[in-house]
Amino acid sequence: MKRYGLWLLLGMLVSLPASAEHAAVNREAFAQPLPGLDDDLQRERFFHGRSLFRQAWVVAPSRDEAVDGLGPLYNRISCIACHPKNGRGQAPASDHEPLRTLLVRLSRPGRDAHGGPLPHPAYGDQLNESAIPGVAGEGRAHVRWQEQFVTLADGERIGLRSPRLSFSELNYGPLDNVHTSMRVGSPVFGLGLLEAIEASTLQALADAPKPDGVKGRVNQVWSVERQRLEAGRFGLKSNQPDLRQQIASALHGDLGITSPLYPEQNCTSMQQDCRQAVSGGAPELDALQLGDLHFYLAHLAPPPRRGLDNPEVQRGERLFNEAGCAQCHRPRLTTGQHPLYPLLSARQIEPYSDLLLHDMGPGLADGRDDYLASGREWRTAPLWGLGLIERINPGAGYLHDGRARTLEEAVLWHGGEAQVARERFKALVADDRRALRAFLQSL
Repeated sequence: MKRYGLWLLLGMLVSLPASAEHAAVNREAFAQPLPGLDDDLQRERFFHGRSLFRQAWVVAPSRDEAVDGLGPLYNRISCIACHPKNGRGQAPASDHEPLRTLLVRLSRPGRDAHGGPLPHPAYGDQLNESAIPGVAGEGRAHVRWQEQFVTLADGERIGLRSPRLSFSELNYGPLDNVHTSMRVGSPVFGLGLLEAIEASTLQALADAPKPDGVKGRVNQVWSVERQRLEAGRFGLKSNQPDLRQQIASALHGDLGITSPLYPEQNCTSMQQDCRQAVSGGAPELDALQLGDLHFYLAHLAPPPRRGLDNPEVQRGERLFNEAGCAQCHRPRLTTGQHPLYPLLSARQIEPYSDLLLHDMGPGLADGRDDYLASGREWRTAPLWGLGLIERINPGAGYLHDGRARTLEEAVLWHGGEAQVARERFKALVADDRRALRAFLQSL
């Protein structure tokens, strides 16, 4: 494969944003590099990684060998299709709408040899709705919503919707005895800083005593490269040990792109046409390309906070802490020494997450275990950039499956270890809820 194209080299002539421009709030707020990428090699790697993230892959063989290898089974043709503007995806509004930025995880009861989810023998660990010519897609997923209402202490009623999945056009047999879990695309900025947090820091957070029944624990997941169990930190259930594996896994499962970590095509033993399809290379994304894609995503900056001097924002922050939200959504962490990128090392960051697994109660449970994570446990979602979602990804929902249409709905879905904090939120008067929302929108 060719590594660079003319348009990439032209793109490299564009200056990276200065710090003042980096702080600007605009449609590209999630696509800015961390300040400090100064030398030509770093700029080259960042722009090449960006091109790969935005690249629309095509079916092999093609005249452009640098970007062929899509499929044979896939969900989308590019990374950015599920992470629009590097931000959040969106759940379909009805069962007639396609899953544009959402996918469905699959597994059978039981665990694989490393303690992870057990793939379905015919459909694997993810429903791939699309396929290249000559190969049948796996099927179609449809989402319909059921709504219930919650009444707050001051009488305001808020609707909460929950998804119901169904399937059609299944081409590889029945999809029975299976656990399913809807997942919308998550923001991709700040990932390198999260990768730089040491496993010992995560374990110390898990071991620290917490009030209100809050616990938290570190997932232990399989490292494909190092062939051992390690602390999980990426994925909605912390089921990936590092950013490189997270990237390679998504390329493999979502686009059907092979890499040094996943060199085999994403086909089950029952999908013979898939297994016999033409490949775009061995692998289709080589080690240098994977490294540059890792470099790009590792150096995407979280957007800076806004409105720090606003009294309503300050009051909302106090209410956030008093409700107990900061027990899991920890405002500040310190990175350790990143093994590859010094720019990420020894930094104070504000992700508003502890990266731990927490029991979120039956309302959010998907019933699907993922290594140590039970069907009720989810990783604390980082809140940095939260206040820009409505501007950059209008219509995007919150939580793992996009069910929450507003920040208030997202809070009200919290249960389990977060139940005490949720009840404190429900007891707030309208002015206090507005202040809390103002704080969240400042992140």
